[in-house]
Amino acid sequence: MASRSKQILVSAEPNELKVAVLEQGRLCEIYVERKGRRPLAGNIYKGKVENVLPGMEAAFVDIGLEKNGFLYVEEVMVHEDPDKRPKKITQMLRSGQEILVQIVKDPMGTKGARLTTSLSIPGRFMVYVPGGDGAGVSRRLPDEERQRLRQLCKELKIKGAGLIVRTAAEGVTKKELLNDVKFLEKMWQTVQGRDKGSKAPALLYSEAEVSLKVIRDIFNDTFERILVDSQKEYDKIRSFIKKTSPKLAERVEMYQGSKPLMETYGVDAEIKQALLRRVDLPSGGYLIIEFTEALTIIDVNTGRYVGRTRLEDTIVKTNIEACKEVVRQLRLRDIGGIIIIDFIDMARPRNRQQVLDTLGKELETDRTKTYIVELSPLGLVEMTRQNVTDGLRGILTKTCPTCNGEGVILSEESMAFDIERRLRRLAETSSNEAFLVEVHPKVAAMLIGQGGAKLKEIEEETKKYFSFEGLDTISIDTFNVSAEGSREAIQRASLPVAEGDEVRLRIEEPHMYNTNDGIARIDGYVISISGAGKLVGQDKKVHIDSVSRTCAYGKVVEEIASQTEPEAAASAAGSEDVDVPKRQDWRIGREDRD
Repeated sequence: MASRSKQILVSAEPNELKVAVLEQGRLCEIYVERKGRRPLAGNIYKGKVENVLPGMEAAFVDIGLEKNGFLYVEEVMVHEDPDKRPKKITQMLRSGQEILVQIVKDPMGTKGARLTTSLSIPGRFMVYVPGGDGAGVSRRLPDEERQRLRQLCKELKIKGAGLIVRTAAEGVTKKELLNDVKFLEKMWQTVQGRDKGSKAPALLYSEAEVSLKVIRDIFNDTFERILVDSQKEYDKIRSFIKKTSPKLAERVEMYQGSKPLMETYGVDAEIKQALLRRVDLPSGGYLIIEFTEALTIIDVNTGRYVGRTRLEDTIVKTNIEACKEVVRQLRLRDIGGIIIIDFIDMARPRNRQQVLDTLGKELETDRTKTYIVELSPLGLVEMTRQNVTDGLRGILTKTCPTCNGEGVILSEESMAFDIERRLRRLAETSSNEAFLVEVHPKVAAMLIGQGGAKLKEIEEETKKYFSFEGLDTISIDTFNVSAEGSREAIQRASLPVAEGDEVRLRIEEPHMYNTNDGIARIDGYVISISGAGKLVGQDKKVHIDSVSRTCAYGKVVEEIASQTEPEAAASAAGSEDVDVPKRQDWRIGREDRD
């Protein structure tokens, strides 16, 4: 029996259920199920064939989801003689036909669910295959144990269905197998009953929630315990274990800590790290994980690890560490599809084989089907991993609204050039003489130029007046003409203060060129305050001495500290002082050159 160095953590919140699998104290697998967004793989539906595509040898099936499911010809099971099995999708299915299908792959992105008509219902020790025959046994089990379980399955004499014995069945008795089969037979009878009384599309069978599913699939004697932070989940899990594996029921424990369970074991921090591109290795190397539509690329780098002897030894050690971490990240992030691993080049064939062997050995810990294709002539390891769900990244993240998933946006310089071209065209077609334009502060700075030189050039050539309002809340690749009109109206709209105003401001930083002065901002509009360089972080009343298009100038007003509190309040109420709230947007005026 393997050392019991593994444990399962189950955390239930009102809208989210998390199940974490820890090995040697490190998070290796994480499952997140959110209210209204449960995984669909394993669900059985009564579907209606919408259309058959001879050119693709596939069919689209309506199962009641937003997008129709996709059914390949190879996934259509025919119960007749296999030798006489039709080869064309049009010979098997027709539009409008009602069929039973099971989801084998969740909908992802723009693609609907992948379907099969070869149905199966998983139990604790067995998988029940309606319409199948014979018995298969998990290859992860030792040969002697596989032979024993195969013999037990023959003794069960199941008719009208096939059986697949799971890894969790190691060491179980014939009675335990029989109980599992009886339970699965009842489940299938229930599905058949629902099929007769429903009209397509309809859900006939739903997979268990993630906590029971994970425990059903992997919990065995190698696990130290299951730790649960919810009484409801604890009762449910313990009841399930008592029915299926009574000897393991005592290993289900209720978490009693004061801090949240996932925080105590570092799971939440690990989840955040699993969303990053970079993953550090123990010796100082690191991985870079990049996702594309077609495949996932993992690049291995030595980083700050320089080794102690030969370069080849340094590279081999980094690559060996990378093998272990790559497999952990595949499991943790649930990365599927085509995967390319760019290990650091090694000169010796023996070392390359050692790295491949290490990768293969580590993949034995992964329950998801994987296949190492080859080491390509360019030194890249090509492999595939079964893709069933969106994975951690798909569940916890969404496409960036700024870059739309591209990962890059136009630079401030490029955007400034583009806006300038558009403003010149606007100036040619509009009868208005002035415009207020909202842009990102960095773009505004480039459009204004040093000392307002660029803005002066644009205005002289177009014979129009422009005022740029810099807003942090607007993306770099966006701009908006928020007002058009006379020069005077735009001037009034663009300046947040006037000469003679007294406003309370926070001194944000010393002046870049004269540290004796301080800088404050109103909606991003810069106010230079004489002698305030030592008052950074303080709120002060400031008198505005002069105002220009680019900034205003002022000085701190001395406040009478000896006033009583009521007198100070009355004084504040009677003055023209305005307490300006901080905002995220940044308004930039320009120097008035009238």
